[in-house]
Amino acid sequence: MAAIVHACQSGEIPATVDVVVTPSEEIDTVHKARAFGVRVAVVPPTPEGYGCALLQALSGCDLICLAGYLRLLPREVLEAFPRRILNVHPALLPKFGGRGMYGMRVHEAVIAAGETESGATVHWVDEAYDEGDVVLQRRCPVFPNDTPESLAARVLVEEHKVYVEAIRSVIA
Repeated sequence: MAAIVHACQSGEIPATVDVVVTPSEEIDTVHKARAFGVRVAVVPPTPEGYGCALLQALSGCDLICLAGYLRLLPREVLEAFPRRILNVHPALLPKFGGRGMYGMRVHEAVIAAGETESGATVHWVDEAYDEGDVVLQRRCPVFPNDTPESLAARVLVEEHKVYVEAIRSVIA
């Protein structure tokens, strides 16, 4: 989120971030967004009315950029924003994606599989985890002595770069 806001505010992305939507007031993202001067909408995921609440919070937005969002979006949000929802994933999809593949789990799986490279993927969001069309990927090496934490740190650098590049390319 911070990399995207910074890129917009610096002019690297010719757009503005209208709102950061978060499930709780207690998340560090809230403080970062407000420090950037970005409006925050707190929308807790509830069994009833979650999709409508998200749509209300996202009213007026042209593009949704997910970062750290670990659930499927409600159908009504997907239908309201066709091919206008991006996500970043800390691996080279289609490898190491899908339900339950997030955070350190991804990096542990990459290392366990003996991969020699990893990276980050920005993809369009659809009704399944990590299956939307790939927009852009950036690669980085996996070193023999990598830990999930060291690999995660290297991939995160690529996530920030590739997300900014992908957003620029889809709004051009």
